[in-house]
Amino acid sequence: MNRLPRLILLFSILFLLFLILPAFLWDNCRIIPLMSQGDALDILTPLVLLPLYWLLFWYASGEKAPLAESLVFVLLAGVWAEGQGMHLSANSIGHLLEEISHGDAYILTEFYDEVLSHYLWHLGIFGLAAFLVYVEWRQKQGQEQVSWGWIVPAGVMHGLTLFAIVIEAGTAPLGIPFTIIIPLVILIWGRDKLKTGPLTSFYFISCLLALLLIAGWCIYWGGCPEFSDIWNF
Repeated sequence: MNRLPRLILLFSILFLLFLILPAFLWDNCRIIPLMSQGDALDILTPLVLLPLYWLLFWYASGEKAPLAESLVFVLLAGVWAEGQGMHLSANSIGHLLEEISHGDAYILTEFYDEVLSHYLWHLGIFGLAAFLVYVEWRQKQGQEQVSWGWIVPAGVMHGLTLFAIVIEAGTAPLGIPFTIIIPLVILIWGRDKLKTGPLTSFYFISCLLALLLIAGWCIYWGGCPEFSDIWNF
């Protein structure tokens, strides 16, 4: 279990990099000029993050995952990967269709890019969060005191990332309920796990921070506008 806090911090760092950095790499990819460098990097996103999700699941399950829980993990990971892959391709193609923004191809691509892919991807993100907390709660033995030196920075970093992706993706109707439910459930039924459950404390911090930031953003702007709508990037 002592490896889990370090793995959580590594996960939060790479999650931030792979979900935020591609949006700022606008230059064309040298190998395939029609793609941006961000698109090329984003191809690696599920190949890096999903194995890390699996390691979190493996450690949280006590390195003995029941078949039913393994199937649930695969289902949620599939939703995560489907949303991410749909967003990558639709977003990349959508940039090439901006001149025909009233055509059917653009409208359908926009739906895949801005609506369906975002909600599938974020459903996978929050679904895996809730599932990992559940798996950790199921463990009765072998848990140690939370290493706050690893968990607090990881939780803060992940909370900032969740705030950013929920706002920019326009998935506040999904993100707000999840960031309310996860901390609330932990406070009511799993408060004792905040001392012995690294994943519980990690997601408690990250979801609570994300909720506060989303609420502050919505109150300040009188709604939930995307960053790109405010700053035109």
